[in-house]
Amino acid sequence: MSKKFYYGGQAIIEGVMMRGRKTVVTAVRRPGGEVAIDTQPLPTIYTGRMREVPFIRGVIVLIETLALGIKTLLYSANVSLEEEKGEISGGKVWVLVAVSLLFAVAVFFMAPLFLAKLFDPYISSSLLFNLIDGLIRLAIFIIYLKLITLLPDIKRVFAYHGAEHKAVNAYEAGVPLEVEAVRRYDTAHVRCGTSFLFAVLIIAIIVFALIGRPSLWVMVVSRILLIPVIAAIGYEVTRFGAGHSQNIFVRALQAPGLWLQSLTTREPDDSQLEVAVSALKKAVEADQIGG
Repeated sequence: MSKKFYYGGQAIIEGVMMRGRKTVVTAVRRPGGEVAIDTQPLPTIYTGRMREVPFIRGVIVLIETLALGIKTLLYSANVSLEEEKGEISGGKVWVLVAVSLLFAVAVFFMAPLFLAKLFDPYISSSLLFNLIDGLIRLAIFIIYLKLITLLPDIKRVFAYHGAEHKAVNAYEAGVPLEVEAVRRYDTAHVRCGTSFLFAVLIIAIIVFALIGRPSLWVMVVSRILLIPVIAAIGYEVTRFGAGHSQNIFVRALQAPGLWLQSLTTREPDDSQLEVAVSALKKAVEADQIGG
């Protein structure tokens, strides 16, 4: 009997990407109204044994999310504008992944550190310094989410994000993957990337507090080198929470992450639900065919 697989995906421009066991399915609404569906095999690194090894899998998932996310995002942009240009080269994807990582490190790790350093003359406790650093990081993250929700195109992406969650929630509840059945499910999901990022931000406070308050260059280097470690721990925490979401204590810990999802999801319309359902159906079918 095969191990239970947890489906999940990502909202993209006018569509949804769903990740299966061995394939990634992208469904995008064309300007004419029809739904374009693209199915691609996953590289071995994303499906091999290493992806099941605790802590290592968290780093692999982080890389996978960035690489597949950017690739499918660019694909969806082309399709939604009816400008399909074929396969996006792996080199371009990795360049964009690197740029995305640099942006994330600069905004969410370096900026809070340098802002916290402004309080240096007034802080004697390294624990307090790292707490202020972490709170600034969390504030920047929330402000960033609030600001991008003001963009009309992002609002539509967030509606597709809600559609993706509804489809996965419905599938995990065992109901038929039909719009009418999926519509009544929640737009929040315990394995959402938003909750994962929140966990990463909280874990970062704890990890950096253990380092203390060494010289500035040591703090800068540590914040870069420890990102994979923090991501790995964050993934395990999120995965554990998803598997024990009926526990009252676990649900209390999940509450802030679920609240943040109210910023990154919106109630989808039926046409958006149709796209999410199409992507998930195709991913499930591909797995059944592939055995």
